[in-house]
This record gives sequence, structure tokens and C-alpha cells, in this order.
Amino acid sequence: MDLAYIPSPSTGVIHLGPVPLRGYAFCIIIGVFVAVWLGNKRWIARGGKTGTVADIAVWAVPFGLVGGRLYHVITDYQLYFSEGENWVDALKIWEGGLGIWGAISLGAVGAWIGCRRRGIPLPAYADAIAPGIALAQAIGRWGNWFNQELYGKATDLPWALKISEGVNREPGLYHPTFLYESLWCIGVALLVIWADRRFKLGHGRAFALYVAAYCAGRAWIEYMRVDEAHHILGLRLNVWTAIIVFALAVAYIVVSARLRPGREEVVEPSKPEAVKAGDNPGASGDADSTAADSDEAERATEDPAPADLGKDRDDDAAESETAQKS
Repeated sequence: MDLAYIPSPSTGVIHLGPVPLRGYAFCIIIGVFVAVWLGNKRWIARGGKTGTVADIAVWAVPFGLVGGRLYHVITDYQLYFSEGENWVDALKIWEGGLGIWGAISLGAVGAWIGCRRRGIPLPAYADAIAPGIALAQAIGRWGNWFNQELYGKATDLPWALKISEGVNREPGLYHPTFLYESLWCIGVALLVIWADRRFKLGHGRAFALYVAAYCAGRAWIEYMRVDEAHHILGLRLNVWTAIIVFALAVAYIVVSARLRPGREEVVEPSKPEAVKAGDNPGASGDADSTAADSDEAERATEDPAPADLGKDRDDDAAESETAQKS
């Protein structure tokens, strides 16, 4: 008899009248809000403006969701496009299935668009939002708990996860890999915050540290999972992905520290770029005024003043009288 285990929800959907509230979607939404909240605090501490992180997230989040779903569908295409499967299920994101690799990659594209529109360097934004992304992942993993998916091998540990019978799953007690990854992501967030304060990480190195630390944990957690996955040389595809991305992140930290040490002094411009003189109405007006002043000066030089004309007439009269006396 099992005296201790983690129970699974009997359903992943709660109906508020006609509106279904899905646990998976709810966890993702809460994670996004936490990421934006923490990212905003870190951005302001770096010298940025309030609201900038949220404005850029408007671009990054939709791109990230699309990227995460695309990665999942492409790498697990047999779940949707093999014989007997319905390809329409590939669009049902609320049933689970987001690949973090695709979410981060395409989400970075959306963030780049948002940063470019505001004249902000993407690496600085990535550094500010990195711990928030880790916390968002920690919260999002509980969506897998609601859906009873992505669990590990069978175990009799006191913290085993109890899975009920369902489609493509057998009842039993399994390693709660969702919980392992959730706790690991919290640790990654704390690590990045500490390292950023201790070493003043900049130019994308805080984000690279988050990527490396997450991949280190994802590799061993992925190895424990028993859900269907593609294998290369005996290892799951996501394990290889974690190893490769980890190596790239560490290489970036080393190379970036040598080429661009320190941290950005300015992360967000305080004023819009100066308008060119030719496009500035004020500049045109100043030029016209200068030209007018120049014309007046030339006229003053060429045309003697009335007082000077009177003096010249007196001098001519004096010279005439002197000539007559002579």
C-alpha cells in the first residue's frame, strides 16, 4: 500500500459557467505575468523605463508560443500526421505540447523586433528578463501536472507522482519530472540573480548563464522521461539539444567577456534621436534669420547712414569756401 505520493488532478479543466478554464493555459499565463513583473523591476534597476518590458513582451510572447508549438509539432510529428491521427490536433495548444527550444528561439525574434522599434539593445533586454523566463518555466511546468503528461520512470519514492489511466498512459507511480524541472528552474532564476549582482553581467551574459544552467538540468531530467521521443545514438533528441545549446551558451559567455567586458552603461535612450537639421523646422527658421541678418549687414556697409551723408556735405562746403579765399 502506497502511503505517500503526489496525486494528479482528476481533470485539467474547470468550467466557469460556459467558459472552460484550462490548467495548462492558466499556468502559462501566470508564468508570463511573473516574467514581465520581475523583468520590469530588473530593467528599471538597469536604468530603463517602466513599461518597456511589457511593451516588448507584446511581441515576444506570441512569437514564443508559436515557436514552442512549432518545435513540438515538428519533433513529434508522428502524434499528428501519422496514420490514424488527426492533424487538426496540432493546433490544440491547450492540450499541452510546447518546446522550450522553439519558444526561446522564436520569442527572441519577437523581442528583437520590439527592441528595434524602441532603439534598445536586445542583449540588455535579454539579461533583464532571463530570471523571469526561468520562473515562468517553473510555473508553466505545473501545466504538465494538470494534463498528467511528461512524467518519468516508475518509482516507489515518497514523492512519486500518481498517474491515472487515460489515453496513451498507464496508471501507476512515476518520477514527477515536472516537479524536478520546476524546482530546477527556480534554482536557475536565483543563480542568475545572484551572479548578475555579484559579477555585473552584461551584453547578454546573464541570459547565456540562464540558458547554460537550464540545459544542464534539462539534460538529466529529460533522460528520466518515458514519453515517446526520437533518439539519436541512444539519447533522446532533447538531450542532444540541451548538450549543444549548453556548449554554445558557455562559449558565448567566455567570448563575450573578452570582447565586451563590463555592462552596458545605457540600456534605453532617454530622448528620441535628434532630427536632422534639414528636417527641423526650427533649424530652417534659424538659417533664414541668419541670412536676413547678413543681408542687413551688407546693406548697412554699402549704403551710408543719413548722419554720414550730412557730414560729407558739410566737408564739401568747407572745402569750397577755402578754395574761394585762396
